Amino acid sequence: MAIYSKDEAQALLKKVLAYSTADECEASLRGRTTGNIRYARNSVSTAGSQNSVSLAVESRFGKRSGIATCNEFDEAALKRCVQRAEEIARLAPESPEYVPFIGPQTYLNPPSSATTQLTAATRAQAAADSMTLCAAKNLTAAGFLDGGTSFIAKRNSKGLEAYQQSTNTDFSVTVRTADGRGSGYAIADVTDPAKLNAKALTQRAADKALSSVNAKAIEPGKYTVILEPAALMDGGDLSLLGGLIFGMGAREADEGRSFLSKKGGGNRKGEKLFDERVTIYSDPLNPEVPGNAFDGDGLPTKRQTWIEKGVVKDLFYTRFWAEKSKVPATAYPNGFIMAGGTQSTAELIKSTAKGILVTRLWYIREVDPQTLLYTGLTRDGTFYIENGAIKFPIKNLRFNESPIIMLNNIEAIGRPQRLAGCLIPPLKIRDFTFTSLSDAI
Repeated sequence: MAIYSKDEAQALLKKVLAYSTADECEASLRGRTTGNIRYARNSVSTAGSQNSVSLAVESRFGKRSGIATCNEFDEAALKRCVQRAEEIARLAPESPEYVPFIGPQTYLNPPSSATTQLTAATRAQAAADSMTLCAAKNLTAAGFLDGGTSFIAKRNSKGLEAYQQSTNTDFSVTVRTADGRGSGYAIADVTDPAKLNAKALTQRAADKALSSVNAKAIEPGKYTVILEPAALMDGGDLSLLGGLIFGMGAREADEGRSFLSKKGGGNRKGEKLFDERVTIYSDPLNPEVPGNAFDGDGLPTKRQTWIEKGVVKDLFYTRFWAEKSKVPATAYPNGFIMAGGTQSTAELIKSTAKGILVTRLWYIREVDPQTLLYTGLTRDGTFYIENGAIKFPIKNLRFNESPIIMLNNIEAIGRPQRLAGCLIPPLKIRDFTFTSLSDAI
């Protein structure tokens, strides 16, 4: 059994704590039931499912701590896991950043919007729809669909009890022309598999692949760009907007290691750093991107504004850094929302005299953490815009840009779309810097 109910999970964790002889003990139980299908060259390459559940026990003696894990839950295995955590704790050095476990908390109840299960049959049908559409157009599809249900439960010797269950489905597809000269891409994630339309996403990628053949070279320089959500939040290990959103740590700022560091010490909380149209917040009760009810420490999440009308309103404070700074700790959310307008990407294109449409960025690397300067490449559909319409595909370009500068050069903000567990709008940005051409598709 991989998905435990709240009562089942807490009963097991209560048993685990009963074996503890440590000063403090916390047990966390995680489980997931997922399935996936992968295809390339219009043929399924792998498919499978995974059911897993694991227990982590952290024991503490004073400021010394040890962690042990196991995935067998008979009485002997549970006892061994607790004993091993205690053995490690006794051998460990004292932590200079020790903070005690927290006690009982009150949590919000994020909405669960799943109405259907992502079964093997629905995964296979989604892949078949995608491959069939591409084969009929003499295109080649490569995609990955993965999703399922997961849960996390926590309990500690201070009286903390926490439990949450969630669902998520991710799909991405790359479509290439038969001659390899055109490429398109689409991506989506949903909490309810019924809302995923793999065929429509594949059609979008196919249209871009067909439209990107015979790409022309243009001179690098500063251009007005329309960045689709995938260009902002999907870039592999690092994304253009994600680097900013997930980089709002107070400690990094206070220690001079961040774009939010203030010269002479401290951070830039309260300063206006972005266009007044930029507002970014998190809300675990948002029905489109329901968030985590608690973070890894068990702190309850809440609606929280990070940037409001261009002003840095709050930073992320770990419990240790919050205690050191004499401020409340911040529960770290897993979903962010950037407020936007009502315009679609197509409407942003119509309002553009000259510019570039960017489907996606990749191979993004950080050049300067102090200014959040990034470099990377466009891919899978880059187009030149003239007089409110796409005129022709262009060869891919390398960019050198900072999201800080980018969010001060906003011309328009579109309608937010769910991506990577966040709500992100397409952005129309002026003076976006491209430095060189790339022949890669």
